[in-house]
Amino acid sequence: MQTFIHYFLHLAFPVAIALVFFRKKWKQAYLWLLATMLVDLDHLLVTPIFQANRCSIGFHYLHTSYAAVGYFILLFFPYPVRIIGVGLLLHLLTDFIDCLFMFNQCRECQTEAPAYELLKFVANWWGGR
Repeated sequence: MQTFIHYFLHLAFPVAIALVFFRKKWKQAYLWLLATMLVDLDHLLVTPIFQANRCSIGFHYLHTSYAAVGYFILLFFPYPVRIIGVGLLLHLLTDFIDCLFMFNQCRECQTEAPAYELLKFVANWWGGR
């Protein structure tokens, strides 16, 4: 289920966003939203490049809270910069949801994650623990 939700939010949900909010230019908006996945190039700047169960939120440079503030600011610019901000924030949300899945499967595995406290807070709030 985690994989399905992850790829649905990265590939299919942006179609809905493009159709609802950018109806006249939905194809172009969808391409912009897909292009924001290039933010994952920051994964190439760490060693190892891939590590199973690693939460990217707070770990990779373009997946930090500072980056999120910058992406939020993009929402106040005109199209196409706005759609890029939407796509980048959606990307962070998708990756955060992925981190929550991993956290709920193995909390101990995420204790070194930079987003550990946030994951713990959201998981406890959502799950009522």
